[in-house]
Amino acid sequence: MHTHLRELVDALAGTDVESVERWGRTAAPELASGRRLFACGNGGSAAEAQHLTAELTGRFERERAPLSALALHAETSSLTAIANDYGYRYAFARQLRAHAARGDMLVCLSTSGTSENVVEAARAARELGVVTWSLTGPEASALAVLSDEAVGVPAVSASTVQEVHLALVHVFCAAVDNRLERLGLALEVPVQRRTTT
Repeated sequence: MHTHLRELVDALAGTDVESVERWGRTAAPELASGRRLFACGNGGSAAEAQHLTAELTGRFERERAPLSALALHAETSSLTAIANDYGYRYAFARQLRAHAARGDMLVCLSTSGTSENVVEAARAARELGVVTWSLTGPEASALAVLSDEAVGVPAVSASTVQEVHLALVHVFCAAVDNRLERLGLALEVPVQRRTTT
């Protein structure tokens, strides 16, 4: 097996997947009741944060009602205005202070766990009463300390950590959908989707 794929297999085997499933089960009724989920990260982690929110506002693998989820890096005018006026360190935290309410949820993604803007978002979430779950790399970090819970991926390579994070995003979404279905909260009349030929 290719060395990178072996590292990926080993990292998956050593990752606390059960905690991420529990986060999804916890989030499901909160989202169904109107709570909002925020997500943030930089670079590849930003892409995965947006992937998560897209799966919730759209659908994952089954039809269900749309759920409120926002990727904090995706509002580019706000992001660049805040970064320009206050510094990039506060680009996510200030948006969170604008939009979040007590009981909402924040998912932070950072391979290092030290990205200042993600750490500041977790700090703001704690002050606001927003539940924070973080996906990080193998090292102890400020982000993990500020989070309600964190799952670290035991891999040396940042690319491997990101690949496991993507798998965990899907685990989270599947857990949300399964819990909604069990609670009878996932049903809605399916919207006719466009098909491509």
